[in-house]
Order: sequence, then C-alpha cells, then structure tokens
Amino acid sequence: AEALPAVLDAALAAWQATSRGSEAAPAGTSAGRLATLRRRYHDLGASNPFAAEEYAEVRQRLETLDAQRVDLEAAIRSTRELMGQLSNLISTQFRATFAALEGAFGRRFQQLFDGGEAQLSLTDPEDLSRTGVEITARPPGKKRQPLAMLSGGERALTAVALLMAMLEVRPVPFCVLDEVDAALDEANIGRFSAALRTLAERIQFIVITHNRGTIEAADALYGVTVDDDAVSRVISLRLGELDEASLALAAPRG
Repeated sequence: AEALPAVLDAALAAWQATSRGSEAAPAGTSAGRLATLRRRYHDLGASNPFAAEEYAEVRQRLETLDAQRVDLEAAIRSTRELMGQLSNLISTQFRATFAALEGAFGRRFQQLFDGGEAQLSLTDPEDLSRTGVEITARPPGKKRQPLAMLSGGERALTAVALLMAMLEVRPVPFCVLDEVDAALDEANIGRFSAALRTLAERIQFIVITHNRGTIEAADALYGVTVDDDAVSRVISLRLGELDEASLALAAPRG
C-alpha cells in the first residue's frame, strides 16, 4: 500500500518528461487522469494495513452484542409476562381473602357486640396496589359510623373483632395480646373471653391483662411478684389443676 504513491509519482514524471512544452495536462488525457487519481488517493489519507483484521474483530463483537440484545429482549418479554401473571394472581387472591375477611369481621363484630353490623370497604377498588381499607360499624341501637367516630370502648372492641377475623381467615401458631381488653366493660369482657376461647381451639394465645374476667377464661396464669428483698419472681398456675385440687379438698371423706 505504501509503494502506490511512488508508482504514481514515477508514472507522472515519465509522462511529463515526454511531453515537453506542456505546463498542465488536460483532464481528459492519461496524465490528467493519473493526476486526478493521485489527488484522490492522497485525499483518502494514510492506509491501515490492519483494517481487515480490525473489521473482523469489530464484526464479531457486533454479532456477540446483537445476540445478547436478542436474549435480553426475550428475557424482558418473559419477565413482563410473569409480572402480568403475578399481578392477576395477587389481585384474585387479594379479592378472595378480602371477601372472606369482610364476612368473618361481620360475624365477629356481631358476636362481640351482641348485635349490630360492621363492614370493610376498599378506598380504591380499581387500584389494589394503592387502595386503603375503611371500617364502618353500627353498634346495637346506633347509626352506622366510621371507626374514628366510635367511642373508645367501641373502637377497641371493633379492632378486636377485626383481629379475630384475621386470625379466623389466616390462623397463626400463637398470638400475643397486650391489654386489648383495657377499655372494655364487664359485659364486653364476657363476650371477648368467649370469642377468645373459640379461637383458642386452633391458636395459642398469650394475653397480658389485669382484667379478672379475662384471667378467669385462661388455662394457665403467669405472674411476676417482688419479694421483700426486691427480687422478681415468676409464679405460674394452671387453673384446671387448681379446680381439680380444690374439688378433691372439698369432697367429703369416707
């Protein structure tokens, strides 16, 4: 490639030597065409002897990237299809679970309030990823109101009804309740304890309470006392065993 300019120069010099008296070669002559080719060659700039090898490398790289692009596009389509399937599955399961929860909530509310009705509703049923849940309730003898408009005891009992409904729909191995009965009166405590006993057939409850009615519904009691030397001591008592022992002591002796 580097010898081509020298060949062109030599050819042009030889022609000029045989064409004395002519200062410029006409464009249509061989010398003119040769000069034109020479200028066009110089306009191309320096040649790259490794161009073919570099082209092969770049082409191979392009083919590799193109194959990767095809794989990525296929993965994107597959992921989008999976996302659509999961979205439909989540929507179906959410609506089914919400319907079951709403039914259980209504039953638990009536059980704890000895009547009335309660309802769960979605704030945005068309967009389940952003929707909220509103609770409305109508205690016996009152009109339907949002949860925030109920009294403290009614709100507490409504929240307990919702919790019990959740446990009914999706049971768990055990549940810890921390003084959820603090705002309940004696009548509500009785219904709360009865509802707790029905759920206790499938779920173990750990209840922190100071209410005597709730304590009487328990199977076992655990308490902490402080001795005279200011050392805490844990005491436990199983009410079933206590009842049997009490009956044995109270039974007449032959």
